[in-house]
Amino acid sequence: MRYFDHNATTPVAPEVADVYAAALRGVPGNASSSHRAGQDARKQLEQSRLSIARVLNCAAQELVFTSGGTESNNLAIFGIACGDRSSRRHVVTTAMEHPAVLEPVRQLAREGCDVSFTGSLTGEIDAAIREETVLVSVMHANNETGAIQRIGEIAEVVRARRAAGQKIYLHSDGVQAFGKIPVDLERLGVDLYSISAHKIYGPKGIGALFVRKDTPIRAIQFGGRHERGRRPGTESVPGVMAFACACKLLAEYPAHELGALRDRFERQLLETLDDIEINAHTEDRLPNTSNVLFRGISGETMLIALDTAGFAVSTGSACSSGSIEPSHVLLAMGRSAAEARSSVRFSFGRSNTLHDVDQLADAVVGIVRRLRKSRERRPQLAAY
Repeated sequence: MRYFDHNATTPVAPEVADVYAAALRGVPGNASSSHRAGQDARKQLEQSRLSIARVLNCAAQELVFTSGGTESNNLAIFGIACGDRSSRRHVVTTAMEHPAVLEPVRQLAREGCDVSFTGSLTGEIDAAIREETVLVSVMHANNETGAIQRIGEIAEVVRARRAAGQKIYLHSDGVQAFGKIPVDLERLGVDLYSISAHKIYGPKGIGALFVRKDTPIRAIQFGGRHERGRRPGTESVPGVMAFACACKLLAEYPAHELGALRDRFERQLLETLDDIEINAHTEDRLPNTSNVLFRGISGETMLIALDTAGFAVSTGSACSSGSIEPSHVLLAMGRSAAEARSSVRFSFGRSNTLHDVDQLADAVVGIVRRLRKSRERRPQLAAY
């Protein structure tokens, strides 16, 4: 199986797996225990926290370890919105967010919070902010199309509002961005930022939420004073150590080099096939992500055919697998339901080579031609 679904998850790097296995055997203590084994676990936990913080350019105390991106997003959204005791609360987000943001925001709406869904342009978000807005949540890079949002500009808008006396904060789901484009949290200017280990060749089940100093976030789970009272539960020290290892490896495998693979793949398709289009074909796009519209062909049929041929790809968010609904991201971009259902996502990673890409392109071209020829041969029902 040749794997081209790295936006869904990445294979665990061998170096990370080694660290994880060694920690499972060699660091058995609870980081909250006062004995030697516990204090050794605490030392490893904090050293790993500092290592990850250095990669993100933030203070170690500003990182809260979670089970992954979904929990980080929930903690950021509910932690800010529910921490504000005012009777009038308003949240602004975009229509193209991951379900891990959309569903918590919709739950807030069910609980009486006012919510605005808008486009991702800075001006659209600025226009949606009101006096009672407490949170703006905009993803850094889209998981389906790879489109990169101008988070720095949005942060300036939010900071200007806060400087004028409004209690408003900016959260960004950085799960897809971190590891694929440079992320400097000090320069980015966000107040909260979500990341996950399994998107950067680390293990599943471990992530983090950056909470800038003096951001008044409220815990949404209860049962302990772990993570400075922001997230209870015994920390996964082996998971955090593996996460730190995955972060260190980012410098050795620059993701921008994947752009050559993506560009080669898209060029071969565009030069060979008619009636196809790249969704979100802009310069502000993740270097590893290609979302292609094959007009007149079912994306699910394409996925199955490629899987049979030995290629793993996706029609969109892995968290929406099994859904028969067209991609909400592509619909928000203006694609029709039929076009959204005819789109396939290809996301490249470290293990992919130019030879792999050429084989993938050949397979896609062959499948598209076969499916279109089969459609042409299909008998048409007479009109009555």
